[in-house]
Amino acid sequence: MKIIHMTVNGQPREVAVEEGESLTDTLRERLGLTSVKKGCEAGECGACTVLIDGKAVNSCIYLTVWADGKRILTVEGLRDDCGELHPVQKAFVEEAAVQCGFCTPGLVLTGVELVNSGRTYTREELRERSSGHLCRCTGYENILNALERVVGKHDS
Repeated sequence: MKIIHMTVNGQPREVAVEEGESLTDTLRERLGLTSVKKGCEAGECGACTVLIDGKAVNSCIYLTVWADGKRILTVEGLRDDCGELHPVQKAFVEEAAVQCGFCTPGLVLTGVELVNSGRTYTREELRERSSGHLCRCTGYENILNALERVVGKHDS
């Protein structure tokens, strides 16, 4: 076992982990953060996406020992101090971009990364940036609409 220090959703955390333990397993099993989904466990579906130091990462193929000293953000950490949803979460609700919800946390966090970049994106860029996420329910159009709502380029 190895002791890891990281900041998770704004809170300093110390956790003992196995050397080969995935960040997905640590977040879900040791810290109880179940928004991080276990899908393919091969970095292909995006269900386990979290932000590590502001960058969207598939946590299933990221070892927890690599997270030592890093800042991790999951959907549980998105609400502000008043309990308000993040603008990306609001856009997903407003655009009906959620069906079963399995892919939603990863897609929302990818959206947060895009919002935090400070730039706007074309619909095609949004399609490309979200291409690492598999959704079996929505057909992606409402997801793209939600992302476009918060970071899309709009014609004047």
